[in-house]
Amino acid sequence: MDLTNQIILVGSAVLLVSMLVGVLSNRIGAPLLLVFLLIGMLLGEQGPGGIAFDDVQTAHLFGSLALAIILFDGGLATPIKHFRVGLRPALSLATLGVAITATITGLFAAWWLGLNWLEGLLLGAIVGSTDAAAVFSLLRARGLELKQRVGATLEIESGSNDPMAVFLTIALIELIIGGGDQGFGLVMLTEFARQMGLGALIGLAGGFALTALINRLAMAAGLHPLAVMAGGLTLFGLTAVLGGSGFLAIYLAGLVIGNRPLESTQNIKRFHDGIARLSQIGMFLMLGLLVTPSHLLPVAGDALLFAAVLILLARPLAVWLCLLPFRFTWREQAFIGWVGLRGAVPIILALFPLLAGIEHAAMYFNIVFFVVLVSLLVQGWTVAGLARALRLEVPPTSHVVQRVELDIPGQQELELVGYRLAADAPVLLERRAPHLPAGVRPVAVVRERQLIDAGDLGDLNAGDYLYLMAETRALPGLDHLFVAPPVPERLTERAFFGDFVLDGEAQLGAVSTVYGMAIDPADRDLTLDALIRRSLNQHPVVGDRLELGRMALVVREVEGDRVTKVGLKLGSDD
Repeated sequence: MDLTNQIILVGSAVLLVSMLVGVLSNRIGAPLLLVFLLIGMLLGEQGPGGIAFDDVQTAHLFGSLALAIILFDGGLATPIKHFRVGLRPALSLATLGVAITATITGLFAAWWLGLNWLEGLLLGAIVGSTDAAAVFSLLRARGLELKQRVGATLEIESGSNDPMAVFLTIALIELIIGGGDQGFGLVMLTEFARQMGLGALIGLAGGFALTALINRLAMAAGLHPLAVMAGGLTLFGLTAVLGGSGFLAIYLAGLVIGNRPLESTQNIKRFHDGIARLSQIGMFLMLGLLVTPSHLLPVAGDALLFAAVLILLARPLAVWLCLLPFRFTWREQAFIGWVGLRGAVPIILALFPLLAGIEHAAMYFNIVFFVVLVSLLVQGWTVAGLARALRLEVPPTSHVVQRVELDIPGQQELELVGYRLAADAPVLLERRAPHLPAGVRPVAVVRERQLIDAGDLGDLNAGDYLYLMAETRALPGLDHLFVAPPVPERLTERAFFGDFVLDGEAQLGAVSTVYGMAIDPADRDLTLDALIRRSLNQHPVVGDRLELGRMALVVREVEGDRVTKVGLKLGSDD
């Protein structure tokens, strides 16, 4: 009994300390996952903790479970609207990009480490996938918001490239165990069709079925998140048992569930966000425990060189080739190429050769662990600064203070939104009744603990709590009215978008007459929307720029593929 109590005490204390250290790491800009890895190493057998843990099978079990939960949460949190600008490039990176990265690094490893080509490709496949979740945690900690094209591409890639890396790793292990006699092309093709086909089929079908089941069953609100998680893990296990990619299945299931009308949507997403964070902490602590620090030193030189090839050659080249058809700017390509952080997935995949009893498996694990450390240190610490240097930030769009989901049948997108008005809130500075976006109705104002009638919102004071019923799409517009975003001067609306706001349907000829803009006479009848879309030749997003001499047109608002508002910025800063 004493041992049980001690384990509970130590385990909970380690978890609490990890969370507190995580908060501190956000303030100093340290990559959060690196902190948890280091804590795990300190708790290990060669650290002050002295905990001996070398159970690869247990580590694989809990690591796979944690990764499945993290991918499920990633699917739940990915808005389907991001697919408009990020799906095709992200899928290219998640499939062809992983294969190119694995091939380049694998062939280098075979040459440098003296391995045969299959063993080298296995090492390349293990480090093939990225962990953009680490990127977004760093960006959120620094208060940065990326252009939608870049952010959506990274977000979708991070959720969909893990299955490709798993597929390559398993297929190459099968080839190595079989002596490479089965035929490389045939094994890769059949394994790809089986894993990805079953993963996509079960994930999509299971996501729709699980959504319908949750909406039909009468259960306590607190059980909805648990039922969704249990259903997602069931799909993961079923797909894996049938020989498919469970990771792809659970990500796609989360994607379907997160973008369908669902009972207790906000509760479900908040619960899974917390569980995913807990899974990340536990997984990295466990992986830190598993490694023996003294075993990293003998492979340090080789691992550093391998990491350099991966970070400086393989990933940038793969990104350039995969994004070539999509006309990303050089700034966007450079950022995506650099933000190829390696996280938990490569370490978990490095356990597969150990479980399969493959020669050099211990060396694989130590090299991969070292590469992840280097990636988190070098790339993780520079990602925020690089986003600013490449000018890929956009003004923040959401600063909602409170959001309460209203479970009204057929109205799952309706929410109760609350704001506490600061003295510098735009609505107070304008000193007039605000013009609310469509789909918004004021509900109440709380002033000095007294509930008062919202009226026409013409008599609001600093310190008031304002509550409105709103459609989700109206939230960014409400933020502009009721929140003074704490952003640097360069990201204020005037500095970023320019002094003038133009309608997307305005004709270029009329604009050039008013503002003295030099244009091609053949373009006079074009609307600003048509001109910008023609120049981009891709889906426009907020922050896209078109230089016209000493002036710039900056996309300010987008609806679907149509540019509705354009900022006119005098003087180019490119």
